[in-house]
Amino acid sequence: MTGAGILVLGGAHVDRRGRIHGDTAPGASNPGSWFVEAGGGAFNAARNLSRLGHAVRLIAPRGGDADGEIVAAAALAAGVEDTPFTFLDRATPSYTAIIERDGNLVIALADMELYRLFSPRRLQQRAVRDAFAQADAILTDANLPAETVLAIADTAHAAGKPVYGIAISPAKVVRFRNALPALTGLFMNEAEARALTNARPDDPRHWPNLLRDIGLTSAVVTRGKDAAIAFDPTGVATLAPPALETLGDVTGAGDAMASGFLSARLEGRPLAAALRQGAAAALIAVRSPLAVAEELESDLLDRVTGLVPEAEMLS
Repeated sequence: MTGAGILVLGGAHVDRRGRIHGDTAPGASNPGSWFVEAGGGAFNAARNLSRLGHAVRLIAPRGGDADGEIVAAAALAAGVEDTPFTFLDRATPSYTAIIERDGNLVIALADMELYRLFSPRRLQQRAVRDAFAQADAILTDANLPAETVLAIADTAHAAGKPVYGIAISPAKVVRFRNALPALTGLFMNEAEARALTNARPDDPRHWPNLLRDIGLTSAVVTRGKDAAIAFDPTGVATLAPPALETLGDVTGAGDAMASGFLSARLEGRPLAAALRQGAAAALIAVRSPLAVAEELESDLLDRVTGLVPEAEMLS
């Protein structure tokens, strides 16, 4: 297929992940090891989408430091067109996480102050306006300020371009609140859905109605090992992810889900098929020690999708 042109605006920074080697001992020193790589929700998705054959352009703030060079090198390696806003006297944002031996997150710290400088005014620059005009779809994340997220969504919506969001965290997803009616879709986990709706449904099948009530027309809610829920104007789909014997690292799994789902939608596939492909992309991600699996490409995604159960459409 000929890939779509996707403009990605949002987080592109450095991830530092410490992995505990044994059983986690809270409040104590834990033997482990550190791993450093480029990350950020938008950037992870950008690299995945590029590996799936799409023409991806990235616009994100960056500092004039060694961490900025790590991000630039990762963009080049993934084939992403990298056009940052560079602040030579600032530090590139970073995300530091502690991961348990089984791959689950213990705690993380995000130093994201530089993203505040990505104001709505920057969308008026000629190069950015041209990037919007040339793109087939827009993807952003909640690393950016709420007013910038809203401006991105409104600009894309006014131009008739589909615009999707990645929630990032329960603390940040609320930055999408005013932009929800303009979004084509939002990718989040269940904790982020709770933060956005202030609801804790007993039955996860209530998520579509709760999210529609606050203005969303389409969304995907992942639930870890439990069934994911997706909805759009055509209906609701659910899919239980396959069980894994071994887990590499959950970092980047949600971004991979967003990438696989969005790629399928841009190919014109229906909701259930898109959810299945998103689950396959996430499966590839969690089996990799990296946030973005280097082996990801269209043929592999097709093969893994064939191993994922069909999504169920709910009445």
